[in-house]
Amino acid sequence: MSLPPFYKYVQALYQTLLMVSASALIAISTGLVLAVILTITASNSLYPKPRLHRSLSITVNIFRAVPFIIMLVALLPFTRLVVGTTLGTWAAVVPLTVNLIPFYARIAQVSLNDVDPGLVEAARAMGCRRWHIVRHVLLPEALPGIVGGMTVSLIAMINASAMAGAVGAGGLGDLAIRYGYERYETRVMFEVIVILIALVSIIQLCGERLSRRLDHRR
Repeated sequence: MSLPPFYKYVQALYQTLLMVSASALIAISTGLVLAVILTITASNSLYPKPRLHRSLSITVNIFRAVPFIIMLVALLPFTRLVVGTTLGTWAAVVPLTVNLIPFYARIAQVSLNDVDPGLVEAARAMGCRRWHIVRHVLLPEALPGIVGGMTVSLIAMINASAMAGAVGAGGLGDLAIRYGYERYETRVMFEVIVILIALVSIIQLCGERLSRRLDHRR
């Protein structure tokens, strides 16, 4: 069996980066909005709406409980409706996005809940509007944790994209399955693992540095 040519690795890496970046752009922005809503609608927060908070919280928990491979299959009709196919890189973006939204929403919610309540009370005492408090107090104070959560989410999405490659989504996972597993080319499997480790390490390093830079408490 012949090893895949170099351009196959480049193509697989490009497909993985495309899947991850497109999914992350949608999922992180949506997840952050959801996290803000969950935070401010709690019973002791800025816009107390217990029913809305409870409903959203239950929905997030349900989606978080579904394993990615099951969600990938369950969303096939919806994926076909959105992108017109269930195969390929763009088809994988749909389940990756749906899978990441509740995951990141909970991480961002924890960061928002960790903001010192005294800062919020001080802003309210100064007459700040509630939306201004969200924009100028909650989000800036929680920003290091939010960025750290982005790093964790991106790494989780890379792992999920490799799994999506097993069902025709392309990317590094597909390369490892088709050449490394089905053709018994151990070298290909090892090389894909090295690429994934390098990619995750770069994201982790950049995320940690950015988070430290944004943390004004240090």
